[in-house]
Amino acid sequence: MLYRKFGNTGEELSILGYGCMRLPVLEGDDAKINEEEAIRQIRYGIDKGINYIDTAYPYHGGNSEALVGKALADGYREKVKLATKLPSWSVRSREDMDKYLNRQLDRLNTDCIDFYLLHALNEQRWENYKKHGVFDFIKKAKEDGRIKYIGFSFHDELPLFKEIVDAYDWDCCLIQYNFMDENFQAGTEGLKYAAAKGMGVLIMEPLRGGYLAKDVPDEIMDIWNQADEKRSPAQWAMSFLWNRPEVGIVLSGMNDISQIDENVEAAGKVQPESLTEKDAGLIEQVKEIYKSRMAVNCTNCQYCMPCPVGVSIPGCFGFLNTGAMFEDMKYAKGQYKTFILKDNRASNCIECGVCEEKCPQNIEIRNMLKEVVKEFGD
Repeated sequence: MLYRKFGNTGEELSILGYGCMRLPVLEGDDAKINEEEAIRQIRYGIDKGINYIDTAYPYHGGNSEALVGKALADGYREKVKLATKLPSWSVRSREDMDKYLNRQLDRLNTDCIDFYLLHALNEQRWENYKKHGVFDFIKKAKEDGRIKYIGFSFHDELPLFKEIVDAYDWDCCLIQYNFMDENFQAGTEGLKYAAAKGMGVLIMEPLRGGYLAKDVPDEIMDIWNQADEKRSPAQWAMSFLWNRPEVGIVLSGMNDISQIDENVEAAGKVQPESLTEKDAGLIEQVKEIYKSRMAVNCTNCQYCMPCPVGVSIPGCFGFLNTGAMFEDMKYAKGQYKTFILKDNRASNCIECGVCEEKCPQNIEIRNMLKEVVKEFGD
């Protein structure tokens, strides 16, 4: 296992983090964690060198934190840095922040959370936090020892990401990033921006919901197999991330010993800027094949924005393309409903055409937004 200094914290953390949102379950029910097996797997990962464990208030129907607390008994708590997240959508007052933090400390059976993140920030939640005194909460929670480091996870556009980064002396941030999402949400520019500020950067969705590793088309496997050093599709995706010096930790939601072994093997090899030119070329070829399956040729350049009625045009197209590229509109619809607010959805389009006048790709935006509504509804 390789370790890196994590931003300005000075902590030496494993480049692979254990994400506890996809633990083994019983009867196909996400809320029914297979406790014995989940604890075995988490401890196995720690024994293999993972020292960053990530959970959150809502994972597994609200049961992940308690499970993690059990997994970290018997001396395992002292071996790791523990992270969880404040449920941003539930905060209605300054008191709520303390209420949820204290509940999480109890669930996790610990006196201090090493890395505490404001969960899934978007513009609405960020404004709500500021209104209710989040900086006072952070100050007091650090002073009384309930949390050690503070950060946030992010699901919105780059300008807001930069605004949040500049608003406080954060220790870390968690962004969605993979070789297909270099210009999505915070993207490469946001990654570099946060790292330049001394923040430790964590990566979620390294496999884009698993799609970069499962049911990989033969034409893509043919490309991967041209490499001098053989890697599995999952290892290629993780290696792409660890190759970037700005990346501190890549989180993986593992639920099988073989997955842990596969990721740990890769996490023992990839130093920053160690991939060859040939490797980079293979990754670009794979990206082009996936992109050729997109439903709409949107580059997320943002020239069409802002929409007069608030439609998140690139965001809507991003999820439509996800469904098309990986042939899973059901998954894409769930992501769309989760991350595109009602006021920003395609169904709000009034067909004014302003966006089409600005689009350098000459996309028939109004017609394609109708396709979004057709696939995902209102």
